[in-house]
Amino acid sequence: MDKFNKYLYQVSSSVSQTVSQLSGVLPGNPVTREYESSAHIASAGPGLLWKIYKGTKRSTKQDASIFVFEKRQLEKFNKNDRELVLESLKHGVQQLTKIRHPQVLTVQHPLEESRDSIAFATEPVFASLANILGETTNMPQPANMSDYKFFDIEIKYGLLQISEGLQFLHNDVKLLHKNMTPESIVINASGVWKLFGLDFCVHNINPPNQATNFPFEDYSPTVPIVCQPSLNYLAPECVLRQSHSTASDMFSLGMLVYALHSPGKQCLSPVRDLQQFKLRAQQLKILSTAKLQAIPEELREFVKLLLNVTPEIRPDAHQFIKIPYFDDVGVKTLTYLDSLLQWDNLQKSQFYKGLPDALSQLPHRVKLQRVLACLVRDLGQPTMVPFILPSIFDIAKSCSKEEYTEHVLPHLKPLMKLIDPIQILLIMLQQMQLLLKLTPAEDVQQHVLPMLYRGLDSDSPQIHELCLSVLPTFAGLLDHANVKNSLLPRIKKLCLSTSTLSVRVNCLLCVGKLLEHLDKWLVVDEILPFLPQIPSREPAVLMGILGIYKIAMNHKKLGISKEILATRILPFLIPLCIENGLSLAQFGAITSLVKEMFQAVESEHRTKLQQLNSVKDEQKLLKSSMASVSIAKPVELDEAFSDLDLRNGSESATEPKLSMEQKRAMTRQQESVKLMGNQGAIEPQRITSPPRSQPKDLTASLLSDFAGSFQPNNNSMSPAFSQTTGGNINSSPYLGMASFNTSFNGNPAPLSPWGGTQNTLAKPQNHQDWSALDNLLPSKGNSTKSPMNQMKGSSHVPLMPQPSPASSSNNNQLSKSDLLDFLS
Repeated sequence: MDKFNKYLYQVSSSVSQTVSQLSGVLPGNPVTREYESSAHIASAGPGLLWKIYKGTKRSTKQDASIFVFEKRQLEKFNKNDRELVLESLKHGVQQLTKIRHPQVLTVQHPLEESRDSIAFATEPVFASLANILGETTNMPQPANMSDYKFFDIEIKYGLLQISEGLQFLHNDVKLLHKNMTPESIVINASGVWKLFGLDFCVHNINPPNQATNFPFEDYSPTVPIVCQPSLNYLAPECVLRQSHSTASDMFSLGMLVYALHSPGKQCLSPVRDLQQFKLRAQQLKILSTAKLQAIPEELREFVKLLLNVTPEIRPDAHQFIKIPYFDDVGVKTLTYLDSLLQWDNLQKSQFYKGLPDALSQLPHRVKLQRVLACLVRDLGQPTMVPFILPSIFDIAKSCSKEEYTEHVLPHLKPLMKLIDPIQILLIMLQQMQLLLKLTPAEDVQQHVLPMLYRGLDSDSPQIHELCLSVLPTFAGLLDHANVKNSLLPRIKKLCLSTSTLSVRVNCLLCVGKLLEHLDKWLVVDEILPFLPQIPSREPAVLMGILGIYKIAMNHKKLGISKEILATRILPFLIPLCIENGLSLAQFGAITSLVKEMFQAVESEHRTKLQQLNSVKDEQKLLKSSMASVSIAKPVELDEAFSDLDLRNGSESATEPKLSMEQKRAMTRQQESVKLMGNQGAIEPQRITSPPRSQPKDLTASLLSDFAGSFQPNNNSMSPAFSQTTGGNINSSPYLGMASFNTSFNGNPAPLSPWGGTQNTLAKPQNHQDWSALDNLLPSKGNSTKSPMNQMKGSSHVPLMPQPSPASSSNNNQLSKSDLLDFLS
């Protein structure tokens, strides 16, 4: 079969070249009105003068073959012989057109002549027997079929067909072929061997009730070879006795058998002229079996009889058909296939039932070319399709994808649309694995899937189960739209409406196998809500539902969320745990899945709550930290964009002028900054309380009065002051006050005005004599004055009047208003 395909490829590769050639050959031939020609595929007839082209009928688009003889080939003959050659070719086609028989080539359009060619159309032809045996005259180049090998069954059945054709010509038509050569045998597209080349045929001239009498014409060396029978296959009596009969055709058949089996694919002792022909006739008289060793043993003896020089010894066509050589299972099978048109449907159905067993003994090429062509003739009867389909699928098993697509699939497509009888769909579903293996993806979408949908819509539970079992094998070919709109609605409807437990379980199993190929949201929206609606609590159904939930939960692409687990699935599964029909293993499976689902909900929700609580804690911490931070002063819009220099051109060109007061303030600020830069570092000192600042006018008056109380010399002072200071005065009172004022500026404490180093932070003594200052305190409605030295002083306010013990007992206390009057 590979060589056959190789030849077809070589032929198709030269299509463009052939079309251009053919357009010049048949420009005005009437055949081109009804037929469209394409590739040059073969040659046939005497001298292989006929070129065979592949064609198509324009009206019906049926395949055909167009035989063309180009008149320019006549140029190689003498001028006197050209008309003879042309008339011989026309005569052969005219005789062929009148005969109708399965073993004779069928003419679809009669011979038409134009200025450049003569042509006619026939049934589709593969090649002539001469082409297959190696003759390449008028063959397309570079095609060469010399490597094409026949199977034994092909040769055996081909010889049987030729013998049947000769029997028909001899007995029914009373016609002598007279040129049984490989050039006169054509093999059609179905592998059937058919008679052709009736150019030299002779009709019986006697009445029907008398013995046949065929007119004889001598073989002439002066006549072109193509206008006379071939000497290689011509019977001896045609030259030696100048007579011929139906036995002459049987001699030619014997030579043909020898050529088919010989290593050189040639007849016995080829001849070129009459002298060699006569010499071979003498040799045939003493023909030994040793020269026929190439022929099969069961046929050898009968071939020797066919090649006998005595015509009466040769078996006729009817006798030759009955020899044991043709008693073969393969031959009988092919014979029955050819005779199917004569049988009724009951006989056909009985034959088709046993055909698959017989096909195992036939070569693949024979089944594809010969058997399939016979089977497809009855596919137009739906009642016969269930009997034919098994044999067609048996042929498809040995086909390649290319062979299946070209030869088998076109016949199966119409059958996929048939529902009645239901056995058609049943057989298709049983062979679904083979269909998916060989059918292209586009045809699966357009033809195979709709067939499955029709199966789901049928009323047969057996069809339902088969459809559901094969649907998962389509998972890789299904798209989202088909699943959502066509497949899942049918499965859900079937699962909810069927009364057959096995169908319902198969629906769940089919869905479970499809899950991994589906979209997550399709599972959540279409499948999970459908499971609780199933009106059955059989353990098998529950296990199917359980399997779907388990796959959906554990599959990494699907994954059921905790919300669906908690709100939809667990409320449905938990009551199922107490079903009484469950076995212990089934109960354990359900409870185990429930626990697994609850653990998934618990862990997932716990993680979510932890995340939420951590977020809340972080928010609280953020709020508390923000409360301790003062809100920054809003930035003015002009200040925020000051660096971008977005002012108007006039403003940026001229800076605003400063007033005099602003300039003086800037000068004072610069001097302060310079002064602070020259000042030394300030040493921190501990103080109890900062002293209160005294009014300037009061201090001056106190100092003036205080200075008048002293004597001119430093050693004479009032007794009270001497007692207080210890009689040691080292400086003037002004110097002491200045030192007192500067001590609070951070400088070291100066010498005390009363002698020695005075610590400004030290507390004064509790009992000091302040009698010298008595005259400075005015009296207010009270003649009794407390001496100054009896007032309790404080280091914080050293000059504040304090009541004496005596006056405090008499409630003579200095009020705040008295002090204010004094200061004023």
